[in-house]
Amino acid sequence: MSNIIPVFFTIDDGYAPFLSVALDSAIKNSSKENKYKAIILHEDLSQDNITKLQSLATDHFQVEFVQMKEGLESITDRMSNRLRCDYFTLTIYFRLFIPAMFPQYDKGIYIDSDVVVTGDLAELFATDLGDNYIGACADKSVVDVPPLAQYMEEAVGVDRHSYINSGVLLMNLKMLREAELDVHFLSLLNTYHFDCIAPDQDYLNAMCSGKIHYLSEAWDAMPTEDKPEVEDVKIIHYNLFSKPWCYDNIQYGDVFWQYAQDSVYYDEIKAYKENYSDEQKESDSKCLELLVNRGVEIAASQVTFKKVFESGEKVRL
Repeated sequence: MSNIIPVFFTIDDGYAPFLSVALDSAIKNSSKENKYKAIILHEDLSQDNITKLQSLATDHFQVEFVQMKEGLESITDRMSNRLRCDYFTLTIYFRLFIPAMFPQYDKGIYIDSDVVVTGDLAELFATDLGDNYIGACADKSVVDVPPLAQYMEEAVGVDRHSYINSGVLLMNLKMLREAELDVHFLSLLNTYHFDCIAPDQDYLNAMCSGKIHYLSEAWDAMPTEDKPEVEDVKIIHYNLFSKPWCYDNIQYGDVFWQYAQDSVYYDEIKAYKENYSDEQKESDSKCLELLVNRGVEIAASQVTFKKVFESGEKVRL
């Protein structure tokens, strides 16, 4: 398997149109000199969507589908009775199970589906992680929001400038397996039930702290209102509510539509934007406000990653 570059995504039916744009962009910017495999973890994806996404496959870029529940069941024996949470809950944390679910790979890339890939993923895959567990980019999209920066430092327990976004990950799957990422995560989850703003992202920040290779921001460039575009961008990540299929004038939005016009879902995506209502936009605004307020509340709560770590309990891998 060493000659294949595995690229993991996860979706449900609602996100299939946007994954089609992400996947098509990754394929178009890949080198035919390499072999890639998109591994799409999903929950009950319709056959129609599977067929449409499968049609993007090429001779050098395979597309494979894995039911998330089946994948989790395949690792329950090794975990014994530690897998106590229901599957619906665990799928929120899907990327934390990739190392255990795919023992055939020693290294892999995980990417959220709300992206456009404008660089060659082989370049990212070739990055030397050394003895770090993951490669990721510092999350600059919210670092200047004081309540969220406070949350990163007081709840998650990492410096605001070191807090990573988990939307693009280069994963040292071999080391994460050896460290039993999945088992340690489930132990923390079942023991402390940490309240989180970004569940899997916060766990990764807390567990991998000190063992993270920081990638160039070009690999996870997120739209920002008051900062210039990243030069020579490799992956554009339309994080949080910065979705060009919902709003006008999103930074890098033209790049999304450039690739979207080739998607079999193009008319559906256009209609989605045209029908995105004022009520939905108002709801987004309220959700963002709630997110910020929750950050302050969680930072002040009695059980946080930082407080458990400072008490001497094992949080980091």
